[in-house]
Amino acid sequence: MKPHLILAGLLLAWCCSAQAAGVFRWVDKDGNVHYGDMPAEGAAQVQQKKFGEDHEIEDAALPFETRRARQKFPVTLYVSANCIDACQQARELLNKRGIPFTEKKLSTQEEIESFRKESGDNQVPTLKVGRSWLLGFLPEQWSGQLDDAGYPRFASYVPPNTPGPTSPPASTPVMEKRQTE
Repeated sequence: MKPHLILAGLLLAWCCSAQAAGVFRWVDKDGNVHYGDMPAEGAAQVQQKKFGEDHEIEDAALPFETRRARQKFPVTLYVSANCIDACQQARELLNKRGIPFTEKKLSTQEEIESFRKESGDNQVPTLKVGRSWLLGFLPEQWSGQLDDAGYPRFASYVPPNTPGPTSPPASTPVMEKRQTE
C-alpha cells in the first residue's frame, strides 16, 4: 500500500474520532470564550458541544443586544396545524428582525389545555416574550414588546431561508378535539 493512502486513512480516522468526542467551550479567567478539543486547566463554564446535534443558533453568531435580550426575555411562538397565514406572518416578523425563538406547535388536547391555562386564551399565533403573553398576531404590538425587551429593531443577522412578507394576518383559534362520552 502507498504511504500517502495510509496517512490519509489515519488522518480520516483521527478526524472521525475527534468529531465523535465533540468540542468543548469554556471561559478563561479573563472572561474570554474558547473552543477546543480539551478545556484548559482552571477553565470555567465548560460545555461539551457535539457535532450533528440540533442546536439553537449559536449565541456567538448573534449581535450582543440580541444575546442580552434573549437571556432576559426568551421568545416562544405558539402555533397550530390549522394556523397557516397568520402563523407564517408571525414567523416572518421574527425572522426579519433576527429574533431567535422557539416554536411550539399545539397538537394534542393536553398541549392545548396547558397552553390555555398558561396564556389565558386559545388563539394562535401567540407570542410569549419573557413572561408576557401576546395573544393573536398584531405586528405593532409584537414589535413594541420586542423593542421593550431590548431586541434590536432591525436584524444584523437574518437566518437562512427567511421568506419575504405576505398579506395582513388574522388570528386563528386552536381547533380542539372534543371527547364524546
